[in-house]
Amino acid sequence: MLLRSPARPRRRLMTAAAVVTLGLAPLTAAAVAGAATPSDSRLEVVRMNPDPVPAGGQTVVHGFVANNGPDTTASPITMTILFPVGSYAAEPFFPTDCQPGMGGHSVTCVFPAGLLPGRSATALIPADVYAGTPAGTVLTGGRVTVTSPDDPNPTGHSQPFEILVR
Repeated sequence: MLLRSPARPRRRLMTAAAVVTLGLAPLTAAAVAGAATPSDSRLEVVRMNPDPVPAGGQTVVHGFVANNGPDTTASPITMTILFPVGSYAAEPFFPTDCQPGMGGHSVTCVFPAGLLPGRSATALIPADVYAGTPAGTVLTGGRVTVTSPDDPNPTGHSQPFEILVR
């Protein structure tokens, strides 16, 4: 014999009444997909060269992305930092969830949705320079790049940087 609680039918009735009375809609795949609609955000990487560093020393690469609006980002922003030949990424990274790649010659950071217009997101990634690099050498080929569905126009999404060995 199957016993049913008398409260169970009442709970269903109350839930249905709340949906009708409050105008609540059940969560559907279409509603979830609508929540992920990209915004109209103009992202721009700002060029910043790290401080000069002696051979065998360490400097910090600043990955800096600005949201020039008009909207708050609705999707994550992926930032990739490529290090110039003669240097490599050294932990700890900020944010701490950034991930090294290519044997330490790149780092990828993902910033969550919600970057307001006029605000910026920054990654601080230490860079070690190989010992024996002659003073006066300029390590070129470093690059900070961002991608996001919120700004499909790649203008301003990438900037080079150099490391001066002193």
